[in-house]
Amino acid sequence: MEKQALIEKLFSVGAHFGYSPSRRHPSVAPYVFGVKGGTELIDLEQASELMLEAETFIQSLAAQRKVVLFVGGKAEARDIVTRAAQRVDQPFVASRWIGGTLTNFSEIKKRVGRLTELSTMREKGELAKFTKHERLLIDREITDLEAMFGGLRGMSKLPDALVVVDPRQEAGAVKEAQLLSIPVVAILNTDCDTTGVSYPIPANDASIQSITFILGEIANVYEKNLGTPVPVGSAQAEVAAAN
Repeated sequence: MEKQALIEKLFSVGAHFGYSPSRRHPSVAPYVFGVKGGTELIDLEQASELMLEAETFIQSLAAQRKVVLFVGGKAEARDIVTRAAQRVDQPFVASRWIGGTLTNFSEIKKRVGRLTELSTMREKGELAKFTKHERLLIDREITDLEAMFGGLRGMSKLPDALVVVDPRQEAGAVKEAQLLSIPVVAILNTDCDTTGVSYPIPANDASIQSITFILGEIANVYEKNLGTPVPVGSAQAEVAAAN
């Protein structure tokens, strides 16, 4: 999408609305355009440029078939994150972030494996050999594991990047990614700390319309460029080499 068209679209979905000045994190000060009615306004000129940079990075990941983990557990983002990730067949966390999801991934893989094992047994009717009480306990375990780790099925290794909605809410995920040098793309509002975010997209992260549009564009870019060769010397090739 061309920059001017992107600015207009961001404006139409209310991506420019931040929070009150009292909630502003110092790191986002450069992205604030002004204040209206007690609400800070995000500079969409900068937001569009940064979003295009993030999309270039996503394009490089798609070209190499890299794994992108989508993260967003807040109420406004859960369904949108799930849909965007499933659309491009990528893992996601659309619930509370479990500490160690990245830094203790070997243990997380065991829990995901347990979920897969139990789910397969239930699908094949193999739970019939257990007592009614045992089946009830297994069903409960599957439900709990699905809620916590269901979006991570198929993620056999650490992701190559994270796409995060609200790094303030998902501070644990951003911190773990930072410790492991995993790049983070993040939609962040004026109350967020940009530390640890490689590709910030300053925008309204509390609006369903704003989140839907931005994640939709990211999914579009990934989907369209999946496995597409990156021309030598292009911006995408430079981003890929840097990461």
